[in-house]
Amino acid sequence: MKPLFTVHAGEYLVGSHIETHYKKWNIWVPSKDTGIDLLVTYAKNTKTVSLQVKYSKDFTQDYRTSLLQNKLVASGWWSLQEKKIKESKADLWVFVLPSFIEHSISFIIIPPKELHRRLAKLRKSENQRLDSYLWVTKSGRCWESRGLKSADHDMIAYDRFEDSNRDFTQFLNSKGWVEVEKRLK
Repeated sequence: MKPLFTVHAGEYLVGSHIETHYKKWNIWVPSKDTGIDLLVTYAKNTKTVSLQVKYSKDFTQDYRTSLLQNKLVASGWWSLQEKKIKESKADLWVFVLPSFIEHSISFIIIPPKELHRRLAKLRKSENQRLDSYLWVTKSGRCWESRGLKSADHDMIAYDRFEDSNRDFTQFLNSKGWVEVEKRLK
């Protein structure tokens, strides 16, 4: 075990969120890298949920249209390795997405098998990387926007877009934390 280590920004934000909003949960940092960044237990420490944490800066201000800039809380980008998702030992993956304009943090909490299923369906070829562009809208929706056309971006902005494989809303914020709660009980 190394005597000194650091947690990255996403891990810190997840831990801080848990300590603030889930007072009966404990958060643990593993001593070595096994693909699990944080462990969460309920107060009695009898059940554990393991988390893999992924952080992205907010890219919302980089969009060319003011429509998207005004309708999105935050947008993030992750380049993921398919093998790591498929072989993940973590119970849940947590995508951490801070909004620099809204001064809020969005959490997308998803089982790795479901993440892989969705991203694999959206890619165009087997050799394509599993890049993910997650957008959180001001209406409280979360969308995987990678590979969409501008017209679809506008549909997301106006809250009219529909695609069950791209809709990550069920994993967003409080809905996602419910999954952690269920696994701890």
